[in-house]
Amino acid sequence: MLKRLSHTYRLKELLNLEIILIFLLVVGLCKDFSGVPPRQKKPKRYNRYQRTAYNDASGNSVFDTLFDDGNFGEFLIYSCLEDLGEQHKLLTNVYLPKGDGTTTEIDLIMISATGIYVFESKNYSGWIFGDENSRYWKQIFRGGRHFQFYNPIWQNKKHISVLKQHLGLGDEVFRSYIVFSERCVLKKMSVYSPEVKVMNRDELACEIVEDMTQRPEIFTPLEIEQIYGELRRYTLADDETKQAHIDAMKWRNPY
Repeated sequence: MLKRLSHTYRLKELLNLEIILIFLLVVGLCKDFSGVPPRQKKPKRYNRYQRTAYNDASGNSVFDTLFDDGNFGEFLIYSCLEDLGEQHKLLTNVYLPKGDGTTTEIDLIMISATGIYVFESKNYSGWIFGDENSRYWKQIFRGGRHFQFYNPIWQNKKHISVLKQHLGLGDEVFRSYIVFSERCVLKKMSVYSPEVKVMNRDELACEIVEDMTQRPEIFTPLEIEQIYGELRRYTLADDETKQAHIDAMKWRNPY
């Protein structure tokens, strides 16, 4: 008798469980066929892009920004610098003319009361080995693959040289920042010049805030606006200017 009651009770439990499962299934199907699409989250990259003025500053579309490694690295630096406040003026993709009729392309410039900060973006991965006095640096991947690339400190030094000539300013005004992706490891890095900094991108905010607090103010707000206005003329370059720069790079040392 007890066995029969126990068996009957189990059947009722199973029946109740089946009813609950069928109910949940029906509710789910009703939602699927209700015609209301599920709410989808926008990608974090896109949300971050919308919050910045990078599009207006660079002229790069959302596609060209988010799906091009070089542009995306520059965008992330721009976004980080933008958070420092409106008193700092930002420029990106500056095609500054040189004396020989060609141009030099500067990734990013920040004009602040404490000076002009010039950024070279390297959105690389792997292990990075570099020395300020060596012409080429090395990038090494797992498995032993390795590549050489032109010394970015020298590259940015050329940028600053053109800026100095164009603006008529001295060395003490400029700071050189070489910014690598946080996806790479700066395995061995030798830097000797105090005005040069090499770092991963996730260290940039702390490094530049510390740098600015240790430097005296040398520009007034009016002077910042004047320098910004002068250099802004060389942003948003047309396709002809960009192609001419690329063509010149093919037979010159990269800078």
